[in-house]
Amino acid sequence: MDVEFILLALSPLFALAIIVEYRKAKSSYTVREFLLNLGLALSHQLSDLIALSLLMPFFYWLHAHFALVDFELNFVNITLAFILQDFLYYWFHRASHRCNWLWCAHIVHHSSQNMNFSTAMRQSLFYPIVGMWLFWLPLIIVGYPPELVFAIVALNLAYQFFVHTEQAPKLKWFGLIFNTPTHHCLHHARNAEYIDKNYAGVLIIWDKLFGTFVEPIASKPPQYGVAERHYRVSFYDVLITPWLILLRNLRLQNSWRAKCRILFGKPHNLKQF
Repeated sequence: MDVEFILLALSPLFALAIIVEYRKAKSSYTVREFLLNLGLALSHQLSDLIALSLLMPFFYWLHAHFALVDFELNFVNITLAFILQDFLYYWFHRASHRCNWLWCAHIVHHSSQNMNFSTAMRQSLFYPIVGMWLFWLPLIIVGYPPELVFAIVALNLAYQFFVHTEQAPKLKWFGLIFNTPTHHCLHHARNAEYIDKNYAGVLIIWDKLFGTFVEPIASKPPQYGVAERHYRVSFYDVLITPWLILLRNLRLQNSWRAKCRILFGKPHNLKQF
């Protein structure tokens, strides 16, 4: 499918960026963590490929029967699709930090205490299961063909690869509108001042519009990882342990209402084990 093939086609560029960064910042890389990140990326791509193969007939059916507009695929309409998809990504990303069900997949991406290009590859194979694809359905219902929607998703994710580094310049003027490494490094920080900030995919304007934007504080350099728990450099720990923690918290509840509050509540309220 488009997502996997576009990212695969760009993989030599990603590899080159990693090599250049490694030569400048060897201390942020370890062989063990790099291999973990690579393994997580491959498992994520495989799960996405399987999910899209199964779901694409549904997406085409949805487009055929419920599309509101028959878009002509010109520059203006495709640009609008990029902006709308980035807007939806902002809300998916924000929801992933506010809902335990989504956070159990997304926490994989935040569990490293290092920030480098390989961290961008640190993704969960559970994204299709928790329903990331649900956030792209409005684009299909509006009238964009599914293959275009998922091609745009792939390009959005490809852009985000390049904001996972501490080695980039400040990009001050570019950063007035677009997400930059400076912005995204803060998003990965566990400092209280930066938690749940800078959710942007490509455009930082959504954070500025919806009150989640933060600038770096000179006296508070970002410390990476998640505040609740230190995760080991282990495929099992970063991928499975968050679900075990959620399951144990659910078992502590005596009513379905309480279980739902845990399942869809804020991640930082979970009791750790």
